[in-house]
Amino acid sequence: MARSNIIFDFGGVLLDWNPRYLYRDYFKDDAKMEQFLAEVCTGQWNAQMDAGKPFAQGVQELSAKFPQWAKEIEMYHTQWSKMLKSEHADGVGLLKKILADGRFKAFGLTNWSAETFPYAFSQYRFLDDFEGIVVSGEEHMNKPDKRIYYTLLERYHLKASTCVFIDDNADNIAMANKVGIKGILWQHNPDEVFAQILEALNEPENTEEDEVPHNHEYN
Repeated sequence: MARSNIIFDFGGVLLDWNPRYLYRDYFKDDAKMEQFLAEVCTGQWNAQMDAGKPFAQGVQELSAKFPQWAKEIEMYHTQWSKMLKSEHADGVGLLKKILADGRFKAFGLTNWSAETFPYAFSQYRFLDDFEGIVVSGEEHMNKPDKRIYYTLLERYHLKASTCVFIDDNADNIAMANKVGIKGILWQHNPDEVFAQILEALNEPENTEEDEVPHNHEYN
């Protein structure tokens, strides 16, 4: 069969993570909170930890730049668990549907700090049901860096032409398509996504596809 390996992003698809769950109660002022997240603890800064930078280092560097926010920056690390609210029922429902269908295998590809991912893994036991998971913080590279897609393919002996990737980030989907994985943009639309997965299942497999080269060829 063709595309029977289903790769899931985690944050935004299966898990509801948002720093606002921590800072809304702290600031009690949405405008001030949004300014802090836009100018201090930004998504770009968080991505550094997702790419493997130690939280202690990230906090130290940012606190030196914004000493007036040192307490709030430290909270990002010490109270990180409050940012992870719950599972997304629609995404987890789709995962369970995939796992119950004998035609598919499920894998994970997530941008997540290597320091905080163990907490998520311990709290949400459905993460143990994947055939394999690639965590950006452990690989020191984030989606949409194409090397992390090849890391997953190589590690689990997969061909791109047998894979579907579900993510809520359009840039990550675009890179998946570039490396030959069929990308499906997640918009909390499980029925539509499952229909696209079934369509992909019936695509003819590329029997001439080469084995995945080692990552160093993509540096």
